[in-house]
Amino acid sequence: MLSGKRIILGVTGGIAAYKAAFLLREFQKAGADVRVTLTPSATRFVGLETFASLSGHEVAVDIFPNESQSTDWTRHINWGEWADLFVIAPCTANTLAKIAQGISDNMLTSTVLAARCPMLICPTMDGEMYESPSVSENLQKVQEFGYHVLEPEAGYLASGLMGKGRLPEFEDILTKAGEIIGLVEGPLKGKKVVVTAGPTREFIDAVRFISNPSSGKMGFAMAEAAQKLGAEVKLIHGPVSAPLPEGIYTESITSAEDLFAAVKNHSDADIIIMAAAVSDFTPQEKYTHKVKKEAAEDSVALKKTTDILAWLGNQKKEGQVLIGFAMETENLIENATQKLISKKADWIVANSLTSERAGFEADTNTVYLINPDKEIKFEGTKQDVAAMVLSHIFKS
Repeated sequence: MLSGKRIILGVTGGIAAYKAAFLLREFQKAGADVRVTLTPSATRFVGLETFASLSGHEVAVDIFPNESQSTDWTRHINWGEWADLFVIAPCTANTLAKIAQGISDNMLTSTVLAARCPMLICPTMDGEMYESPSVSENLQKVQEFGYHVLEPEAGYLASGLMGKGRLPEFEDILTKAGEIIGLVEGPLKGKKVVVTAGPTREFIDAVRFISNPSSGKMGFAMAEAAQKLGAEVKLIHGPVSAPLPEGIYTESITSAEDLFAAVKNHSDADIIIMAAAVSDFTPQEKYTHKVKKEAAEDSVALKKTTDILAWLGNQKKEGQVLIGFAMETENLIENATQKLISKKADWIVANSLTSERAGFEADTNTVYLINPDKEIKFEGTKQDVAAMVLSHIFKS
């Protein structure tokens, strides 16, 4: 159940915080991708470097981090879009009270408010704290919110007392996490999704063609993200060297006209994501043999290819969602918004070739998700960006 899932592990300032490092490892052994957020007091028990090294991700603590940390103060929004499950283990009485009251004074509690995924809270505390009226009331309240609570175990506590308040065994936490994820049906369950990816090639002769450096990675990430949300996915791709996603139906094309024909065959899909980098022009005349240099003209006459996104916009059926992509070198938002309107798309995912973390063959991306009412920035690996984009569109 946890394989391939994205989990936020929240760690609060109790003595059981040291166990969270081992819990992180158990989630990873189960195949999950884990990111960690700590309350400031949790750092007094376990250092940031421990969780950063184990998770492979920067650890989120403060909303406004210091100079040595990331300046991305919107991580609580991006992580809230990214995650399939948020596990807070251990959860102190203090953080429990904040969650019950909607207080967001650190990155962990802010991410709780931003999260669109199920929540699993593992309360741990000492003495009679767990049995106190205020804690009981807060536990009841968070469960009324729809959050899941895994009760602590009884045993020997840090204070030397015997009582109920110990962090449950890792196996029990993983089992509960798997049960919660198993109960969740993705928002795209039963939906048919078509994703296009990679470049097209417009041949001049038998050995020469017009193309672009698209790797297909962003389109592949969109296909995988749609599948994780429960969709039945068909991936139509141009010539690529990147490995194809496993477990997804794929169809290979070469030219823009090949892509147009394939898209028309699947144009009844519920959602169409046009992530392919389609050539805008193709040679007017194509030769089946190699044209010798001595016999070639100094110029190649071109004609426009079919505007597939515009065709889809004009043919769009009721309830269908059309998502286009735009890559620009200048005036990103303005040009992408114009494309949104002119192509009659529902959303445009726009990125700039001049962005530091973006580009055809990069593994990371920085994009703006645009519709007529809003524009939202997402950045991270292409897998993360794809997950956040689709989560925002289909969980909003």
